[in-house]
Amino acid sequence: MILDRYFARRFIQSFVLIGGIFLTLLILIDLVEQVRRFDDANLSFGQLLQITLLNTPAAISEMLPLLVILATIALFVGLARSSELVVTRAIGRSGIRALVAPVLLALVIGAIAVSLLNPIAAATSEEVQRLSDRYRNNGDSTLSISREGLWLRQGTATGQSVIHARSMLDNDTFGLRNVTITAFLPNGKPTEQITAKRAELENGQWVLHKAKVWTIEDDLNPEANAVTHEVLNLPTSLTRERIIDTLGQQDSVSIYDLPQLIRDLREAGFSTKQYEVWLQVELARPLFLVSMVLIGAAFTMRHVRFGGTGVAVLSAVLLGFGVYFVRNFAQILGENGQLPIMVAAWAPPVAAILLSLGLLLHAEDG
Repeated sequence: MILDRYFARRFIQSFVLIGGIFLTLLILIDLVEQVRRFDDANLSFGQLLQITLLNTPAAISEMLPLLVILATIALFVGLARSSELVVTRAIGRSGIRALVAPVLLALVIGAIAVSLLNPIAAATSEEVQRLSDRYRNNGDSTLSISREGLWLRQGTATGQSVIHARSMLDNDTFGLRNVTITAFLPNGKPTEQITAKRAELENGQWVLHKAKVWTIEDDLNPEANAVTHEVLNLPTSLTRERIIDTLGQQDSVSIYDLPQLIRDLREAGFSTKQYEVWLQVELARPLFLVSMVLIGAAFTMRHVRFGGTGVAVLSAVLLGFGVYFVRNFAQILGENGQLPIMVAAWAPPVAAILLSLGLLLHAEDG
């Protein structure tokens, strides 16, 4: 138990040190990127730093596997150079037994990432999107999906417009069915309402079919002055790519909200595969971090007198990146329906664990 605590402390020290170094570099690089991105928006340094810091939780969540495998490599290379692994084996404890503490810590880090870091990263990612829309488009552009259908809000220099649709059209262009658009002044007063059978997004404008327009004024009867149009063009700052990207941003949804969102999407007639796959990938994250520990240990739990430490470290990192790529590729196949959801999410970490255990057993027993 004392030896396990010692290994655990060394692992945590390596993890925190490497994480601090990467976090510092990440903030500096992202700050430069935000300066370039908002070059024409005349933002202050404080606003740019705010966006950079809000991006940090999502970046940490994304690079956790790299931090875990590097911390494992640093731990066992250090233990090998000080001959502590030799002493550990000399007292009758196998090398695989020495992995208990790092593996348990990887499970704990994964559980914290799923239960705490994921909701924080989702909230900050959503705030970054909101601030970016405000700084670049003079207003907020948001999207929400519920049982009632799809809700969009677009910001312009003259106010806000709220768009509601019962469902999406099944075609190549981005289209909405049974649309209601309500325009508001900056002070929140409604000025106009439009209904349409369908709306299609084309070249920076909504093309509304069979539209009816009501003008809302204090001394005016809206119905008496309503105007109908077979086709009505309405300018918009939204693009098909932005809306599709927002629909596909699973990482901006907390894992606690994903089950309800999946139900709402299904009831509204939207595809839910990408969200279902993302939910299972997040739940499998602790196992994936365990696989990173085992991969790092499989190549570095050897005495330095055998030489080739640099090659072993490089091999561990490359195999870790390979497993990360396979996981992402399987996730894409699951989202496209070419793999079952559970296989796409759980097979890569399980396969990586079995592979690394095989390498460890071969190294231990020859």
